[in-house]
Amino acid sequence: MPYIIAIDQSTSATKALLFDQHANMLDRIDKNHKQFYPQPGWVEHDPVEIYNNVVVLINQLVKSHKLSENNVQALSITNQRETVVMWDNQTGIPVYNAIVWQCQRGSVYCKELVRNGVQPFIKDRTGLIVDPYFSASCVKWILENVEGVKEKALSGNIFMGTMDTWLIYNLTGGVVHATDISNASRTMLYNIFEKQWDKGILEMMDIPAAILPDVRNSDSLFGNVQDEDVCISSVPICGVMGDSHAALFGQMCFEPGQGKSSFGTGSSIMINIGNEHAQAPEGLVTSIGYSLENQVNYVFEGNIHSTGDTIQWLVDNLGLIYHGKETESIALSVESSRGVYFIPAFAGLGAPYWNNQARAAIVGMDRGATKAHIIRAALESIAFQVKDVINAVQHHSSFPMQGLKVDGGPTNNAFLMQFMADMLNLSVMRSSIEEAPAFGVVLMAGHTQKLWDVFEINNDKIVGMTYQPSMHENQRRLLYTEWLQAVKRVL
Repeated sequence: MPYIIAIDQSTSATKALLFDQHANMLDRIDKNHKQFYPQPGWVEHDPVEIYNNVVVLINQLVKSHKLSENNVQALSITNQRETVVMWDNQTGIPVYNAIVWQCQRGSVYCKELVRNGVQPFIKDRTGLIVDPYFSASCVKWILENVEGVKEKALSGNIFMGTMDTWLIYNLTGGVVHATDISNASRTMLYNIFEKQWDKGILEMMDIPAAILPDVRNSDSLFGNVQDEDVCISSVPICGVMGDSHAALFGQMCFEPGQGKSSFGTGSSIMINIGNEHAQAPEGLVTSIGYSLENQVNYVFEGNIHSTGDTIQWLVDNLGLIYHGKETESIALSVESSRGVYFIPAFAGLGAPYWNNQARAAIVGMDRGATKAHIIRAALESIAFQVKDVINAVQHHSSFPMQGLKVDGGPTNNAFLMQFMADMLNLSVMRSSIEEAPAFGVVLMAGHTQKLWDVFEINNDKIVGMTYQPSMHENQRRLLYTEWLQAVKRVL
């Protein structure tokens, strides 16, 4: 029986997942990695630690299931996007820690670009707004601030890449320096309309083109495993996408108007807009969703900085609960949030506001407010932020939304899912497959390896519980109006 191993390299941990020839998940193991916060607003990962974790996980999965290179059909990869790492291509050693998508250190360069009036130029080419969320300003920071890197880069001795690139480079023994088109589209350096690295932006930011990886389609063969420490040598690496794009594919959002929201540390709301690109509504971005059989699908996307992380903050920082699973019963223990609104702008607000200076606040409390009201308001904030993005799409798109598919840990919270359906006034379809990004790259890899045709897989395979809106329109309008007023306080 052929198997596919998926690596899901995310912000807080790395997972290795085993799928069979029918795309059924058989096993999952994971390993956390350290988070580094060298200064307020800075976030880093150790790329060597992450790659070592990948090797350990693959070997553990292979040995526990007695697999070999003879029955592992492919190794697929999905990854935290925008996070960037740079390394010496002579030694393979990183020149600095990986700078994480949450990091704000690149804001000084972004502000300069905005002051110089080039934001429209960049958006017209990349589909993105100028923001440190995307990789370009972090690349610029490393080149300008890590001693000797700029000189090495100009000499052709430095490579950069998002985490998929770093893993592929090491898995292939340093042979392949490549990324997939979905990850490239999130760097703020890639022209998504011409489908190539943008020379104008590279020159503007003084970033040498020689450090950039080769850009390939999501269903490309990226090479074979050649690292001797990995016990499945020669296995092909194929099916590579950024995590949000992989979740879109895994949720089978193949048609315009189909969209999904993935919930992790933050959230990505992504709507398929088809094969023709378009400028996104104000506050959203246009990206490349995925490419299959040389056909590119574009998406509108809104990124929310804090969703699952909001619940984790209640656990880690306030100690109001011991585990996120408690939030559902606590939220249902009160009839409403009693006018309390939680704006989780710990690292600023993402789409559609894109305000890095905003800071978190809990507003509207009176003397009768309790822990339950705060926890309920925290959950409600997730739905309100999703509504902010969906409203922007609905007000500016020519196609109707076909409900919203959702995946990730917070989707197990029935209160949150029902409140989201009520606020969006749309069907909310929870994925029956919790690991949607891994499932997405496995679907892509299996299609490439001719194990199946993704367009013939029954959509019922992935749909679990569906929540239908039941809230009265007047109540929906009142709650959302009060949310918008609360947001104004932190902008």
